[in-house]
Formats: sequence, structure tokens, C-alpha cells
Amino acid sequence: METAVEMRGITMAFGPNEVLKGIDLAIEPGKVTAMLGANGAGKSTLIKVLSGVYNGYGGTVIIDGAAVDIDHPTTARHHGIEAVHQKIADGIVPGLSVAENFLFEGIVNNHVSRAASLRSLMPKAREVASVLDLDWSDEVLRSDIYGVPIADQQLLLLARALVNEPRLLILDEPTSALSETEAERLFDVVRRLRDEGVAIFYISHRIGEIDDIADRLLVLRDGVIRSDYEPPFDWSDALHQMLDADEAERPQRTTELKGATEVLHLNDVQLLPKSIPFDLSIRTGEVTGVFGLLGSGGSQLARGIFGADPFETGEMKLKGEAYAPKAPADAIASEVYMVPEDRIAGTIIKDWTVSMISTFPFLGAVSNAGVLNPLAEARVGRSVIEGFNVVAQSEADPVMSLSGGNQQKVVVGRWLREQPTVMILNEPFQGVDVGARHELSEKAREVAAAGSAVVVMSTDLEEIMQVSDRVVVLADGNLRHDAYLSETSRDEILQRLSEVE
Repeated sequence: METAVEMRGITMAFGPNEVLKGIDLAIEPGKVTAMLGANGAGKSTLIKVLSGVYNGYGGTVIIDGAAVDIDHPTTARHHGIEAVHQKIADGIVPGLSVAENFLFEGIVNNHVSRAASLRSLMPKAREVASVLDLDWSDEVLRSDIYGVPIADQQLLLLARALVNEPRLLILDEPTSALSETEAERLFDVVRRLRDEGVAIFYISHRIGEIDDIADRLLVLRDGVIRSDYEPPFDWSDALHQMLDADEAERPQRTTELKGATEVLHLNDVQLLPKSIPFDLSIRTGEVTGVFGLLGSGGSQLARGIFGADPFETGEMKLKGEAYAPKAPADAIASEVYMVPEDRIAGTIIKDWTVSMISTFPFLGAVSNAGVLNPLAEARVGRSVIEGFNVVAQSEADPVMSLSGGNQQKVVVGRWLREQPTVMILNEPFQGVDVGARHELSEKAREVAAAGSAVVVMSTDLEEIMQVSDRVVVLADGNLRHDAYLSETSRDEILQRLSEVE
């Protein structure tokens, strides 16, 4: 079998954490090899090993029958490996023009003069843009990249990768910022490259995309390739391999709560541009788990309820009254709270203490005539430490000095000191250990039992099974399933998720 790139026994560890545990994989030219894996499975690490971002890996990478050491992105590029990473900011240089970003690698490698005028760069920039038929005007090419939409930035990175005529093109969640039209353009390019003999390594959580474009499907879990499929793909089995924990790892279910009172009603809500509107009722006295793969619409649902981003369409009622928060402040005033998906970017401020983070949303409660009361602030910090078993020396500790699990306890604890009407926890268990996960789950269930409506978004089925009374399954923004856990099963949940439309 001819291969573009072969990996033998690839391992990668960060301290004691072994992320890749012996990857054996041959990627063939003229095929789209797709990879599916949950958060933390090791996909990003594998991509960064192949593209030279991470060195110090174990095992061997083989190209043209010879072992090569991929120790830097330049080395990877020399061997014909190009990657377009999911985080667009990793490849874009703010402060430079669009044209300069098109030619950035050439400028860094002195293939393009750093002293060249912007006008002289325009013809070369147009050449790179033409690889994807990006007929952008001179005005756009001269403009600062900062003002260009994210979707266009992603297309720019793809064009920059393709101009080097790679033997292996790695695409990590390439459609996450693209419209339907732009995605179709990308698929046309991928098919053309495949027909020309380029090997495509395609990472995505979008089942429909993989089903449409891939020639092979791999499932990665816990740093190991669990399954390897040829079309037609067995999606039910693939999702079991991706998400289903071993029997010994499955959490024991607690007594199920069933709420009787609707507190939040979503009417005709559309989460994604192509998804089908649906209705959803959120009730007090129970934990509603929202489960789906990355990009399924869970974060859009959370942010829409919290007023961070509007829904595509739809209306809400809170306690029977119209509810249309224009910003998170409106939601907070209605006692609708949210712990965001990224606690570092969305909640924690560098050098702030436990007390400062704990009181930030409610400064009025620890202030007198607009002046902060340090003693009151400290009392709140201590109450969060004691109420949530935060491991810290004192409330004056910087939050960033705590472990991930204890950071999350502080972030959750600041909202749950008093009984909220609706509490949204978006991926609350990311980066926390098993013990902290259990404690946070129990606290969420206590809050629900006391009369709040708790909504937990997660891409991890075991987390949903541990914390929830009821599960809502989303796929591509569509509502696929809504049932109490006592009335459904893990197999049914995965079956509903695996249905390709």
C-alpha cells in the first residue's frame, strides 16, 4: 500500500500525562482520512506532532520509506505536510495587512523581502488567493487582517497551505467558522485535491460532513485508535467507540429528580443557520443535560439563554413572561446565570484572588455607597471556599494558583451562593479531576433539588449520565431526543446522535 505519511508507535506525554499511547497509522494519498474523537482524546496533540508544533515525541514518522524527525513546522513543510489548525489565531498575524498574511511564511523565510512595499506584494498575494479562487479586491488585500471576518481568515490560511502543493493536508475542524456556501467551496477543493493524489487528514465532529466526504474513518479515544472504518460508516458503533466508557468507569446513577414546574420556555428556537427550529421546556427541580458533539449547538443554546449571543430565530419566556436578554447583565438581573465553556477566557482575570472572582458579578452586595468593602468581599471568598471544598490557603490566594478543579469550584461557587432561577453550566467538567467532577455534580443536583432549574451542556456522555435527570440530544443544531434517563438508555442516546440526515 502506497502511503503519504506513516506513523509507527507515536507517543507524546506532558509530564506524567500520556496523551498519545502508540499511534500506528498510514495515511494514503488520494484519500480523505477522517478522524473522530471526544475532547481530550489526543486529536490536537497528534496534529501538532505531525505538523511540527510539538517535538519530543516517541516513535517514528516515515516519509518515502525513510524515518524523518518532524521537529518544527518548517521541517513538516519541507516534507510536504501542511496543517490548517482549528484555532485561526495561531496562523494569523494581527497588525499586518491581508496581503502580508497571505505571504507571511515567505516573508519570515526571506523568500519575500521584508522591506517590500505593500504595493509590490499585491501580485504575489493575488497568486496565493487564486488557489482558492478568492477574488478579493485590492482594498481588502491592503486592509488590516483584524477587520476581516473569521471565515475569510480561515480561507486565507487554507490558500496559504495549498500554494505549497502539500502531499498531506491536515484540516482541523475546517468548517467551524464557514457558511454553507463557503463549506461547499471547501469540499470542492478537498475533492479536487484528493483526485490529484493529495492525502487529506480531516478532523471534524460533524457526522454529515464526514459521511459525505471521507473515504476512511478513524476513531481516537484516550490516545489510542479504537476503530478504523470504510464506507458506509457504522455510525452507531463509531460513536460507541468514541464515547462509551468501560463498565467500571461508568458513574452510578443517583435518585432521579423530576420537576413539575416550567420556568423557561423556548419557542421556535433555531440554533444554527441550517438547523430546524424547536421548542424546549426547562423545569425547576431537575438537572437537564444537553448532550452533543462539538459544534452540535449546545454552546449556542447556553449563550442564547444567557443573552451573550442571539438565537438565529425564536422567543423565550421566563416564569411565563417574555424574556429577551440583550446582554448577560439582563440575564443576571433575572437570576439566570451561566458558567462559560472557557473558564480562563470567560471568567478568570489574571492575578485576581478567590474573593475578587467570587464577588465580581455582585459587587453591590459587598459595597457601601459605591465603595468596595474589603471585609465583606473576604467573607464571600471564605464562604465559597468552605461551601465548595476549595483547596486554597485563604480567600486571598490568586485563583490562577489553584488547580483546575479548584478554579472551577470557585467559578461555580460564586453563582451558587444563593438560589438562582436558572443555572447554566457549559462544559463544567473540562480540565477537572474525577473528585472535583463528583463534587460539582453533587452541588448542581443539590441546587436543582432546592428548586432551581439546572442546565448542563457537555460533549461527554458519561458526564451527562452522572449529573443529569433528563437528557436532551442535539446534532447539527437539531433536537434529536428529549427524555428522562429512566425512560431511555445509553444505546438509544447514541443511536439518536448517530442518525445522519
